[in-house]
Order: sequence, then C-alpha cells, then structure tokens
Amino acid sequence: MKTDHVVQLISSIRGKAYKFITEELKANHIRGIVPSHGGILDALFKDEKLSMKSLAERIDRDKSTVTSLVRKLIKMGYVKMTKEGSDRRVNYIVLTKKGRELEAVFDEISRKLIEHIYADMTQEEKESVIGILDRMQKNL
Repeated sequence: MKTDHVVQLISSIRGKAYKFITEELKANHIRGIVPSHGGILDALFKDEKLSMKSLAERIDRDKSTVTSLVRKLIKMGYVKMTKEGSDRRVNYIVLTKKGRELEAVFDEISRKLIEHIYADMTQEEKESVIGILDRMQKNL
C-alpha cells in the first residue's frame, strides 16, 4: 500500500468534513458561521469565558487568527468581549444568549459528522485511528 500521500488524504478528509459542516449549518438556517468558528464556539460551550490567549492555545491557532475569527463572531452577535479582574489588558470572550443557542445544533452536527466518519469501524479501529493521528501530530 502506498503511504506517502498521508497529508493529501488528511487534507481531503478535512475538506469533506468542512463541506459537511457547511451544508448542515445551511440546513439549520445558520448564516455567517463557518467551520473555522467551530473550535472557538465549542471551547466556549465548555468554558464560560476564556482569554484570547487561552482560546488560541485551546484550539491550536495563532492569536491573530483567533482575533479575526472572534471579531466576526462579535459582529454577528454570538460572542462578546469583556475585561475583568485587575489586569484590564486581558480580553475575555464569552458567549451571548444567541451564541449559547447554537450549542444544541452544533452538538447534533458533530454527532452526525462523527457517525459518518466512523461508519463501519469497530471501536478498536476508531481508537487505532486516533492513536495514530495523535502520534502524527506530535511528530510535527
């Protein structure tokens, strides 16, 4: 079996996952949100508020990219930026009511995507795939 096209294969899977998510968002009448926003929203669904730095670390993206994505989410009314505590230089990102309302839809889209990705795989195969991908990521 040819093994040197691993990056192309991973890229193809990512592209197909993005297309699936985009179609599901559209089917749920959610406009403006793109798959790149998903990591930010998911992190905020799990933690009520996160600093920009924590958010960037959590989703493994550089701070400038996260800042751009967050600004778009603020403009659409899904998140807001606050300053709390003694260090007024730190910006915290929190979900708005509108943003919190996306959680159930995102959970359902994620469930469907995982179901498609793992269709016809055993639990052992699923664990093997994750183990191998984790090692590849650490190798880079």
